[in-house]
Amino acid sequence: MSQLRVLIAGGGTGGHIIPALAVARELVARHSAEILFVGTARGMESRLVPEAGFQLILVDVGQLKNVSWLTRLRTLLRLPFSVRTCNKLIGDFKPNVVFGVGGYASGPAMAAALRLRIPAMAFEPNAIPGLANRLVGKRVQAAAVNFKSAAKWFRNAEVTGIPVRPEFFALAPPSTTAAPHLLVFGGSQGARIFNLHLPKILPELLNAVPGLTILHQSGTRSFEPTQAAYTASGADPERWDVQPFIDDMPRHFAQATLVMARSGASTVAELAAAAKPALLVPFAAAADNHQRRNAEEMVKAGAALLLKETDLDVPGKLLAALTGLLASPERLAAMAAAARTQAHPDAAERIANRLAALAQ
Repeated sequence: MSQLRVLIAGGGTGGHIIPALAVARELVARHSAEILFVGTARGMESRLVPEAGFQLILVDVGQLKNVSWLTRLRTLLRLPFSVRTCNKLIGDFKPNVVFGVGGYASGPAMAAALRLRIPAMAFEPNAIPGLANRLVGKRVQAAAVNFKSAAKWFRNAEVTGIPVRPEFFALAPPSTTAAPHLLVFGGSQGARIFNLHLPKILPELLNAVPGLTILHQSGTRSFEPTQAAYTASGADPERWDVQPFIDDMPRHFAQATLVMARSGASTVAELAAAAKPALLVPFAAAADNHQRRNAEEMVKAGAALLLKETDLDVPGKLLAALTGLLASPERLAAMAAAARTQAHPDAAERIANRLAALAQ
């Protein structure tokens, strides 16, 4: 067989493009593959793919979810042109297999692959697929999913998990004699609802949990008001730290007794890899409510506690949830062990090997 050529289509969020890059690296390292990414200018792939050293071609694909009817109509009218553009890309690049990772560009690229009878494989990191994957799920030759509940949407689905940096799997559990430490983060941009509610309960939380320290990632734009709110609470400044952005997340995961976070696909996968118990607050406006579904899967596994955004408005509910968890080392240990059962250390390798097999 000549050199393996893989076209990887989609992106948008880090939850789609970061695992795709991990698979691309595996394909190059293990199969000497040539890789071409197809994405859009509005997605994170426009920055991350070139930075990783891979070629990226941008296509014009509009939005269909959570937009006005006029935007949806424009997208539908442009869709045939987007598919024709992908037809040409496939004709020029001549991939042996197309890998759709979800997101705007995934739909037309996968449609073109199916039309041209190029083997196609879908990747779905969330518990419920996005629109692009739901449309092609029963027509692709194979699929890689993170949650078993997503498999029903696809042909030949395999639970491979999401590729996660090896550093998360290598973390040692925190010392049982160390003081409890809470890590709070809502993604790279922070979470406004966390920035608003944590300072309100800070003094009571620190009083209720002896020795507790807190590291809170606020997001760059919200750093100053969040830090000001923490200061205004009057809580001991030696026991809390607000940072705009955390660079070495694995190191801070290692120090955490409990993590309070959103439940995007990448976050959930990192929590599982690091074996960290979590209090998850899904982003209510996430497409198809996928963050809620992701969190429910972790709760079902015994790895997390779930609070809705509206729960944080109920006086005492967030405080009770945090103190209840932090005051029970036995419960946290059981949740940590349950989280590790959801981890997949060989995800990138398994996905890359399956793509190579499809190509043959």
